[in-house]
Amino acid sequence: MEKKENGASVHVRRVIAYIVLILLSFLCLVWFYILFVNATRSHQELTRGFRAYPSTHAFENWFNLMHSSQPVVTGLVNSLVIAALSAFLCTYFSTMTAYAIHAYRFKLRKFAYTFILAVMMIPTQVTALGFIQLMTKMHLMDSFIPLVIPSIAAPATFFYMKQYMDSVLSISLVEAARIDGSGEFHTFNSIVLPLMKPAVAVQAIFTFVASWNNYFTPALILHDDNKKTLPILIAQLRGADFLKFDMGQVYMMIAFSIFPVIIVYLVLSRNIVGGVTLGGVKE
Repeated sequence: MEKKENGASVHVRRVIAYIVLILLSFLCLVWFYILFVNATRSHQELTRGFRAYPSTHAFENWFNLMHSSQPVVTGLVNSLVIAALSAFLCTYFSTMTAYAIHAYRFKLRKFAYTFILAVMMIPTQVTALGFIQLMTKMHLMDSFIPLVIPSIAAPATFFYMKQYMDSVLSISLVEAARIDGSGEFHTFNSIVLPLMKPAVAVQAIFTFVASWNNYFTPALILHDDNKKTLPILIAQLRGADFLKFDMGQVYMMIAFSIFPVIIVYLVLSRNIVGGVTLGGVKE
């Protein structure tokens, strides 16, 4: 009798969990549906209010966007280059820093860990003026370098990598590699990185999306239209005067800018859950 009651209780909890998950999934995806529906409607239709069904002006909006004054394709390439390089540098060097704190024992180890975490408390906006002055003196304004290189120093990513490394990377595994004659860089690239694959995939997605959606820093650094990223071009398109403003083009451009992020997520998301430790040794 108790087994039947326990089984019924588990079934009820499972049903509730599925209902909650379906509701949350709907709340997350319905905004994408609204965006893509609005991208198919004309400016006049959008001003009359929302309709839940698609319209027939998608190709018209796309044609108008491609023939507008905004270099959309160039902005896509710029955003893709900056976001991809930022994601690679951020995840690689953050994992390397976490490995140094995790695998080595030195006097300032705890201080270095605390100092790196303390940097997380400094907002980007606070240092923006000094950053712009430094980039101006180094003649790096209107360049991708100030948008890519600083991504190496990512305290939040380092903290995530360090916490994940504490749970999956045994010191015995590192010591065994050293005994076998493996160099430190070889150990890191061949043993540590494969173990960190799920964490790297998670942080690569977060870093890519954060860099892709970043408007504040690129707007301060980039001035040439052919070097601007998609968020800047979207803001310029939205800021057009009343006679040139086309809400259909704005929605189409936003929808166009989302597709690369979706592709990156689909490529990397399979590594989040399916990552294996590839022979990790427990102490």
